[in-house]
Amino acid sequence: MVLSNLNKLNDRKKSKRVGRGIGSGKGGHTVGKGQKGQKSRQGIRPRLGFEGGQSPLYKRLPKLGGFRNPSSKKYVTINLDALNKFKDGEEVTAEKLMEKKVIKSVPVGGVKVLSTGDIKKKVIIKGLTYSQKAKEKIESFGATINA
Repeated sequence: MVLSNLNKLNDRKKSKRVGRGIGSGKGGHTVGKGQKGQKSRQGIRPRLGFEGGQSPLYKRLPKLGGFRNPSSKKYVTINLDALNKFKDGEEVTAEKLMEKKVIKSVPVGGVKVLSTGDIKKKVIIKGLTYSQKAKEKIESFGATINA
């Protein structure tokens, strides 16, 4: 290590001081700010997004309205006839519905059975929610529901 090879601690290029006279290299008349106007003046510039009094872009765009309930549950819905893929006496859960590729994934709310179609197998339903009509159809056919 040689002392002449060391870099200076403050090895930064100094910023050009504008508006400090003709001899400064960026002095004199307009000092790089163009001519006249609000942006050429000294002091505070207009805020970000200001368009000279014209209605700014963020106010011209449509707003996202409505209310999203954070505690609402999202269900994956299936119809009654989807339960016919199972054998008699077989247990139907959300995981088994995924294995049979009836549903793609199980959301936080779970799976809800709707009353469209007819059930033809006596299956045991576990851990699924269901509509009132679907419950009536399931119980009238003889399948069992275990919550």
